[in-house]
Amino acid sequence: MPEISRRVFGGLVGGAVSAVAGTSATASAAPAERPFRSRPAAGRPHRRPNILFILGDDLGWADLSSYGAPHIRTPHLDRLAAQGVRFTDAYSGSATCSPTRFSLYTGRFPGRTKGGLSEPLGHRSQGLDPSHPTLASLLKKAGYATALIGKWHCGWLPDFSPTKSGWNEFFGNFGGALEYFSKLGQLGDYDLYEGDATYQDLRYYTTVLTERAVEYVGRDHDRPWLLNLNFTTPHWPWLTEDDAEAGARIAAEIRSGSVLGALRHDDGGSVEKYRQMVEDLDASVGRVLAALRRSGQEENTLVVFASDNGGERFSYQWPLSGGKSELLEGGIRVPTILRWPAGVDARQVSHVPVYSPDWTATLLELGGARPHPAYPLDGHSLAGYLLRGEKVPERDLFWRVRGNRALRRGDWKYYRDADGRDHLYDLGTDVREQADRAAERPALLAELRSAWEKVDGTLLPYPAA
Repeated sequence: MPEISRRVFGGLVGGAVSAVAGTSATASAAPAERPFRSRPAAGRPHRRPNILFILGDDLGWADLSSYGAPHIRTPHLDRLAAQGVRFTDAYSGSATCSPTRFSLYTGRFPGRTKGGLSEPLGHRSQGLDPSHPTLASLLKKAGYATALIGKWHCGWLPDFSPTKSGWNEFFGNFGGALEYFSKLGQLGDYDLYEGDATYQDLRYYTTVLTERAVEYVGRDHDRPWLLNLNFTTPHWPWLTEDDAEAGARIAAEIRSGSVLGALRHDDGGSVEKYRQMVEDLDASVGRVLAALRRSGQEENTLVVFASDNGGERFSYQWPLSGGKSELLEGGIRVPTILRWPAGVDARQVSHVPVYSPDWTATLLELGGARPHPAYPLDGHSLAGYLLRGEKVPERDLFWRVRGNRALRRGDWKYYRDADGRDHLYDLGTDVREQADRAAERPALLAELRSAWEKVDGTLLPYPAA
C-alpha cells in the first residue's frame, strides 16, 4: 500500500462510518462525513452539558470499523461517530495506562507529578496526590455531580482513591489489570470496590461495569454530572463472557504467586478472541448510550469515547507503526469520537491534532470551571474550535516516556527511539513513519529537539532505574 496523506486516509476510513453507522437498509444512502465546522451562534447550547467520558483500554487506533478495521464490527461506536465528530489525529497523553490517566485527570503532562513518572503504576506507594486539583474536583466545585466507574489506576488505598481526588462516587478497580471473573488484580488481591470498600461480584467485569453505568446515567439527576466510564476491555487477559473456565485457571495462577505472568496471559488470546472483546465493548457502550437516550438527557450530554493508549498484541493498527509503550504513532494515536447533539452537528471529521490534556481543558471550560492557578494546564481548550469556529492555535504536542521522546508540530514529528537515535517524520505524507527526514532537514530536527528539551526541563526527572 503506498504512503497516503493524513487527510486522504481519513477520507478512506471515514467511508466506513457511512457504511455501518445506520441500519443495513439505509446505510448505503447515509451522507458521507464532512470536514468539521462549528454551528452558527444561534445554534449554540445555553446550558452546561452532562459529560460522559468513556475510555477503552489498550484499544488500537484502527480497532473500530469506523477507523478501518476490516474484521471487527462496532456498530454502536460507529453510530456514535456518525452522530458527532470523528477525530483522525487524536492522541493519548502517554503510551501506557496510568500516565495517560494522570494527564486526563490533571490536564497536565504526567511528568509534572511523582505518580505520573511510573509507566505504569505498580505498587501502593505511588499515586495521584489527593491535594492535586483534578477534572472531577474542579467540576465538583462548579456544581457537578462526579462519578468514576471502572479502572482508576492512579493509586491504591489507603492513600489514593477517586473519592479522595474529587469524584463523589467510585465503583471499579484500583489497579491496571484484573482477571475478569475473580477480580484478582495486579497486586494479587481482590480488586473490585464501591467507594473504599470491597464489592463482591464474580460475574464478567465488563458486564458489571455496564450495568452500573446504565444505572448512573438513568438516574433523576438534579444537577449536571461527570461520569468517567473506564472499561478494562480489551486489555489482557484475553477473556470473554464465555471464558469463565480459562479465567479460573488464571485466577489459580495468581493465587499461586505468578500474578503478572498470569494476567499477561501470554499463552492465550488470538485475533478472534480480541475481536470478540472489542465487539463486546461496543455492545456495552451501546447499552449505556441507550440508557442515556431513555433518560431524556441525550441532547445535552457531551460524550467522548477514546482509548488510554495505542493497541497491543492482537490490535489492528494499520497503517500506523508501533504500539503500546512506545511513542511511534501506533503507541499514542487513538480512536476518538465526540457527540453532543445540543452543541455539535453530526457526520463530521476533524484532522486537528488533539490529545488527552486538551479534553481536560475543554471540559472544564464547557462546565464553567476554572483551572487552579497554581497548577496551570498543559492542554488547550477546544471549546472555541467546537462552538465558535475558532482555529486551534498552533502549538506543540509533547510526549515523554522512558526510552522514547516525541514532539509533533504541525505535520512534523520529532522522535527519539530506544537506541537514542533521533528521527524526523512528515506525518502529512508518511503516517507510517518509514521515511526518516532527519538527514534532509537537520535544522528542523534541531529546532524540534530543542523545543522538546525545553519542555522536558520543566518536568520532574525520572528516578534512577
